[in-house]
Amino acid sequence: MSRAPRRAVLLAAGLAVALIVPTSVSASNSWGGYHWARTANPFTLKLGDRLTDPWHSYLATTSTDWSASSVLDTVIVPGTAVKKLCSASTGTVQVCNSKYGNSGWLGVAQVWISGSHITKGTVKVNDTYFQTSTYNTDAWRNLVMCQEVGHTLGLDHQDTNFSNPNLQTCMDYTNDPSTNQHPNQHDFDELGLIYGHLDSTATVGATTGSNGRADVPEVDGSWGRLVAVTSGGHEAVYSLDLGDGEQVITYVLWADR
Repeated sequence: MSRAPRRAVLLAAGLAVALIVPTSVSASNSWGGYHWARTANPFTLKLGDRLTDPWHSYLATTSTDWSASSVLDTVIVPGTAVKKLCSASTGTVQVCNSKYGNSGWLGVAQVWISGSHITKGTVKVNDTYFQTSTYNTDAWRNLVMCQEVGHTLGLDHQDTNFSNPNLQTCMDYTNDPSTNQHPNQHDFDELGLIYGHLDSTATVGATTGSNGRADVPEVDGSWGRLVAVTSGGHEAVYSLDLGDGEQVITYVLWADR
């Protein structure tokens, strides 16, 4: 039994209330309706670069890819995060890499939520695995970077079965990332639906939150309550309740070996 299925069994057994997500293709890949509040489209989301080589080029590819959307642009700016901790900064997504150790995960995306609005986010990629022969490839680096940033835009996966044919999108689970390195039209259509309305206020680019609770320091040592596990065990979703309708949601992509 590979590492991911063993982990799925352990997670499900330890937290029986967690939702086991079916391994199927999804007609909608919105992540719970969460979105950045903004008063106009297209809006611009800053990606704070706290990366080291060779990750800069992969973030650049991801930024260009997602900026092809008609409702948003992403722009890379110098990061403000404490590097390994990857502390979040209001109104932005901070992107970091480090050797996070044999923690089991390839990539982690976190968003701070107030109501249904994203107030800030982070992306971490784990060099402990990306420096191995399995994952040290352009395809894996592009897929994981694209996927984790996609989560911070409000997107979920289109397909959670690693054995299904590739959908030519980074939001698709796969054992072969060669053709899943970039978004596809379905992702852009979904973003159009998620951001098809305007808000009366803006969280994207903001410098302060609604009441500060969603802008607490980086969650230290806990992702909160396990709320979903894919049936293949390759990803888990956690929620940390901050009170007053605010929470931190964490998407964890596990390494397979």
